[in-house]
Amino acid sequence: MSDRWGCRQKGARLTPPGVAVMSTGNLSESHTMSLANGRAYLAIPGPSVMPDAVLRAMHRASPNIYEGELHDLTASLIPDLQAVALTSAQVAIYIGNGHAAWEASLANILSPGDNVLVLATGRFCIGWGEVAAGLGAVVETLDFGESAPIDLGRVAEHLAADKAHRIKAVLAVHVDTSTSVKNDIAGLRRVLDEAGHPALLCVDCIASLGCDRFEMDAWGVDLMVAGCQKGLMTPAGMSFVWFNAKADAARGTCVTSYWDWRPRAAPEQFYQYFYGTAPTHHLYGLRAALDIIKAEGLDNVFARHATLAQTIWAAFDCWSTEGPLHLNIADPAQRSHAVTSAGIGSSKGDALRRWCEDKCGLTLGIGLGRTPVDAYFRIGHMGHVNPPMILGALATIDAGLKALQIPHGSGALEAATRVIAAA
Repeated sequence: MSDRWGCRQKGARLTPPGVAVMSTGNLSESHTMSLANGRAYLAIPGPSVMPDAVLRAMHRASPNIYEGELHDLTASLIPDLQAVALTSAQVAIYIGNGHAAWEASLANILSPGDNVLVLATGRFCIGWGEVAAGLGAVVETLDFGESAPIDLGRVAEHLAADKAHRIKAVLAVHVDTSTSVKNDIAGLRRVLDEAGHPALLCVDCIASLGCDRFEMDAWGVDLMVAGCQKGLMTPAGMSFVWFNAKADAARGTCVTSYWDWRPRAAPEQFYQYFYGTAPTHHLYGLRAALDIIKAEGLDNVFARHATLAQTIWAAFDCWSTEGPLHLNIADPAQRSHAVTSAGIGSSKGDALRRWCEDKCGLTLGIGLGRTPVDAYFRIGHMGHVNPPMILGALATIDAGLKALQIPHGSGALEAATRVIAAA
């Protein structure tokens, strides 16, 4: 017999919880062993790992929303949100996820019947286009598949054919979280300029901000959206729209008082930042997260993400020499430094994810937006991540491949550690 801790009663051999007991004569006891005790590792591409400093900043009583430190703290966020996007453009804060930022951005610039060009490289730009259609826009989509970036030549041809300049906005995703492709946003601006096309360049940086280098002003982006829960390392619940003077001048009739970015970006009264009660604890968390980024230095943040991404790719290069495992994006220059999507064959993606989580406490991302979903998995490596976390995740995946007898090449961990050693 056992007590409630899974140990034998007095006089019997003690066994730690979760450890299988060998049969002794006619007396046996069996447990399913799990190594997933201790702190779990959420390695999905958002929400990302939250720094302790962020969680500590949020662990406090509610502040006075009418005056005092919360007002000063909120005002301090604006220049730092501009700095992380490398822009002088205005920024509006919304209580909501990335989909809220999609709608807020489009509501301010569109009128029903406006034409929008969607450049799809995965599920998320298509989703942004669906929001535009819901506002009454006419959506034109160029789909570049799920394993390739935007083809700038095709975009140039499409813009050249729009001689009446019907297209009011071009929607692109810097990094698509579903496919892990990274698009050439500066190149897209060049195509628009060479075509002499006046369309607004609108970019989703929800997966990439604070991870992959993004320069809103230098790359000629008119409007950009992001959320707080990925590279900005704050629990999900806030999103942001950055907009320049050209985007602001493109005022459409879809905008309502709630989505209007003007009072949020230049409030006369504090409540106008949020058009209601402030997301108090998120603001404290975001302040701590931006302080972490400032202390590390934005260039260093980008360099760290690049090194950790290359560490992951080195392991996959070895695994993929045998068996079905392969990176979704073949060209390293077109891969995100924030998320990696991999194919492994139908049902194997889900099997590997479940083994890693149930056995070892490592949660990998599902094959979101892919067909079939269970043939893919994703690794998030955004925000508060470092070599012990990434190498631990790779070692767990390596163990899972062995445990599930999924064919794969050898030497992955050796290759990964060489990247870290050379950094």
